[in-house]
Amino acid sequence: MTTPSRLPEPYGPGSGANLADILERVLDKGIVIAGDIRINLLDIELLTVKLRLVVASVDKAKEMGIDWWESDPALSSRARRDELAKENAELRERLARLEELEQGTGRAHTHPKEAP
Repeated sequence: MTTPSRLPEPYGPGSGANLADILERVLDKGIVIAGDIRINLLDIELLTVKLRLVVASVDKAKEMGIDWWESDPALSSRARRDELAKENAELRERLARLEELEQGTGRAHTHPKEAP
């Protein structure tokens, strides 16, 4: 009696691996999925879409030099505070220059309702 040949099942019922183990391995090692989609019409390239997907843990991503989320104001409260502080400093600088220009012309700024 012969048994049908089967391909090995690395994550089959006998291996004891479950979804959490697989996910842990993927996040620990990282995985890159890359692909390009091109749309041509009569040998004229109309559209090219390049897809790159990296799945990894935050620690692994930082090891690879990927940390863009730390400087994105939409994703990081620290980046948002830094952006607001920078904008505030720029506005204060512009206001100071405008006040200097106004004082240099010798005009006092009056509100229209305050004019005689």
